[in-house]
Amino acid sequence: MVQTVVLASGNAGKIREISEMLQPHGWDIKPQLDFFDSEVEETGLTFIENAILKARYASKKSGLPAIADDSGIEVLALQGRPGIYSARYSEDMYGEATSDETNLQKLLLELDGVPAEQRQASYYCAMVYVQHANDPTPIIGLGRWYGEILTEKRGDGGFGYDPIFWVEEFEKSAAEMSKVQKNQVSHRTQALNALVMQLRRGA
Repeated sequence: MVQTVVLASGNAGKIREISEMLQPHGWDIKPQLDFFDSEVEETGLTFIENAILKARYASKKSGLPAIADDSGIEVLALQGRPGIYSARYSEDMYGEATSDETNLQKLLLELDGVPAEQRQASYYCAMVYVQHANDPTPIIGLGRWYGEILTEKRGDGGFGYDPIFWVEEFEKSAAEMSKVQKNQVSHRTQALNALVMQLRRGA
C-alpha cells in the first residue's frame, strides 16, 4: 500500500534526495509547497527539536503524516558552528538574502589559515516522522557523516556545503560524488535508514 507523506521542506535539492531514497519503500512523497508555502519558526536549540517543530507544522497544514529533517554541518575548529544555523549562516553579512554560496564563503573565510589537520567536520541530520500534528511519539532517525573542510570548492554536484566537504573514503568532495555514492553514505541516508527501520518495526 502506498503511503502518502508530506515532506516539510522547500529545498529542491533536499526534496529530490529524500524522494529518491524513499520511493523504493513505497512512499509517495509530496513537497510541502503542494499544500502551503509558509515556514514554521525554528526556535529549537538542537537539530532534533527543529525537525519535530517542522514535522508537526507540516502535518497540521496538510492533514497528512509528515517527515521533516533538520541538518547542517558542524566544524570542530569552530566549536560546532554553523550547526543548526547552517542554512542561514551568512545572515549577519547579507541579511535574509543568504544562499548556499554566501554561507560557504563565510565558512571558508572563518577557516582561513586553519591547517588541514584541524579542519575536521561532520554533516549531521535528524529525521522525524509524525503520524499527525499532535503525535506524542515522533519517530526519530539520526545520522552523522564525517569529513574535512577544503580550502576551495571542488565539484558542481550536491548543494549546501558539499563543494568544500572532503570525503576521505571516496577521495572526493561531496559535490564530486555521484548520487549513488552519496546516497550510500550521507548523513541524510543514515538518518532515513534509521527512521525507515523503526517504521517497519511498527508496521
